[in-house]
Amino acid sequence: MAATNDVPEIHLDSANLYREEIFTDRRAGTVRRLTPVTVDGAPDPSRAVLFSGQTQLLTPAGVLPLSFELPGSTLSEALTHFSEGVRMAIEQAIDEAREMRREAASRIVVPEVGAGGLGPAPGAGPGGGKIKFP
Repeated sequence: MAATNDVPEIHLDSANLYREEIFTDRRAGTVRRLTPVTVDGAPDPSRAVLFSGQTQLLTPAGVLPLSFELPGSTLSEALTHFSEGVRMAIEQAIDEAREMRREAASRIVVPEVGAGGLGPAPGAGPGGGKIKFP
């Protein structure tokens, strides 16, 4: 069993606190508004309000959650960018899936030319079993 002093101490950054509010239409998705606050919970006007959007995409493999940043300084401005944010998040997810597919395909082990078949070829020397990785 690990000693208790092996557990790292995790602290919140009191100079970087936000109040989180969630807005939803209960159909297409949600918008999160992060309002900067001081350590006592009062609004901090020296920092910008942040917005992010969230939705889900139904795929043959199941539900794919999508999260994306929304530009704007008001909820109204963020809402006007929601559909564009969804479109960009879908494009990014598709690009990432294609890249993962390419990486998986490049891991396929390809035997040396002439190394196929069962057993060594007549007159071939000992060896065999040499796998080359790309």
